[in-house]
Amino acid sequence: MGRLLGFVGTVVTLAIGMYIYSLQVKTLTPGAGGGNSNSEDVVTITGVKNDLIGIANAERGYLATEGKYASLDELKAGNYIRIRAERPPYVYEVETTSGSFRATATRTTKGAPAQLWITETMQVEASD
Repeated sequence: MGRLLGFVGTVVTLAIGMYIYSLQVKTLTPGAGGGNSNSEDVVTITGVKNDLIGIANAERGYLATEGKYASLDELKAGNYIRIRAERPPYVYEVETTSGSFRATATRTTKGAPAQLWITETMQVEASD
């Protein structure tokens, strides 16, 4: 009986996780609400999101070895990451404090989302 409840709990947890993930993908995909979008925007947003996740993972690695969070230049210099500081039309910036970081991608042209960011929570968020 205990194994069955454990299995059911795992399935329910996975279902909730997939639902939350699908909501996050919808908010980060241009035109997800039925508006106009083109495939280039979708590819760019997906690339930016992956870059931000990569930066966040590099921050975790840097914290584990150096005991602090790092700037984008420090991450590159230490070979923690190999991305450029931009993915046109987005540019990347990393802000750090003693206990947190925020990696931000800011759009340099008109369009949405204007910004995407990730923090130590590992959740990519976007502005309108």
